[in-house]
Amino acid sequence: MLTESAIEIPGVILLIACLLRSLQYRRQSSIEQIRAFWLASVLVFIAVIRRELNFLPDLFIPSDFLLLGHNYDWWEDAALLILYLLAIGLLIYSRRYLWAVLKNISVIIYVSVATLALLQYMGENAIVFPQTIGGLIEEVAETIVYVIALVYLWQFKPNDFAISSVDQEDFTWSQTKH
Repeated sequence: MLTESAIEIPGVILLIACLLRSLQYRRQSSIEQIRAFWLASVLVFIAVIRRELNFLPDLFIPSDFLLLGHNYDWWEDAALLILYLLAIGLLIYSRRYLWAVLKNISVIIYVSVATLALLQYMGENAIVFPQTIGGLIEEVAETIVYVIALVYLWQFKPNDFAISSVDQEDFTWSQTKH
């Protein structure tokens, strides 16, 4: 458990940096749909950080914890489900901005992240890799994905996408008026 948590620390630090960058973009945005997009990204990063810190409940919460007849795992799953549903709703609300961002991401980033996700899955489930090395491969692949996310967020120019998504809204609005 201690070794596992030590390997996860760089990933959690990167995720916190991504979360802070998303908060910064949310504060800088003045358009409501764009603010919703960045709030969704903050919620996603919070959920991923919580999943990465999977050893914390064992340290702070007794194994026989019950609240209203449900154990800690049930409450955690319920809270994370609410976070995920809120994030999905906010992404749907900000779909034009989301689409403007997604269509401008390089195919190389999509392929790299998909490859790393597959490698992470294979390491976690000891597919091709032995169990002893699989955990390390899983954590390294996750950390690389988090590095990609942070680099992308750091180089991101929110105003470029705000203009294209607002132009698309104006175009749609002008078509419906005529």
